[in-house]
Amino acid sequence: MDNNIQSLETKPVKISISLPTNAYFMSGIRNFTLGLIRNMTEFSEQWAFRFQSIVDELCNNAIEHGSEPGKDITITFISYPRDSIEIYVQDTGTGKNKMKAADLTKLINERRDPNYVHNGIRGRGLSKIVAEWTDELDFKDDSSGGIEVRIKKYLNDPKLKEMTQYLESPTHLVLN
Repeated sequence: MDNNIQSLETKPVKISISLPTNAYFMSGIRNFTLGLIRNMTEFSEQWAFRFQSIVDELCNNAIEHGSEPGKDITITFISYPRDSIEIYVQDTGTGKNKMKAADLTKLINERRDPNYVHNGIRGRGLSKIVAEWTDELDFKDDSSGGIEVRIKKYLNDPKLKEMTQYLESPTHLVLN
């Protein structure tokens, strides 16, 4: 096997994209995410759609809450062959609804509590999509005042197969 090909199959692949804070660009990042998961990882088709929803939620939050118009957000994908996918989304901290990493962590923990009653239409994305479908979810304040969100999903997670089997269609999402 060619050393260059073997290197690509064993070394992490990192791709970073900066987007203007405009929802117009979200369809492109959704398509990119779907293609990346399908073509560069061993996650199933259903998980490719789930990662599409995860990235969509994280980017929309960064655009809506973390960065003012005219600024950029950054999305970084790191694929660890036969192991995991790690995704970072970073905002500028210039948005009108700016929060600290500790506040977001507290909010997620409150909303994941089985006794929490959600009365609104919005505000479920991080707790019901991102946190439920990832193995690791971390928020970090960065030096420029923004927040960096990091998620990681392991390919060999024992729950991966059972979470994939119950849906007939990978394109539908049920929020409780």
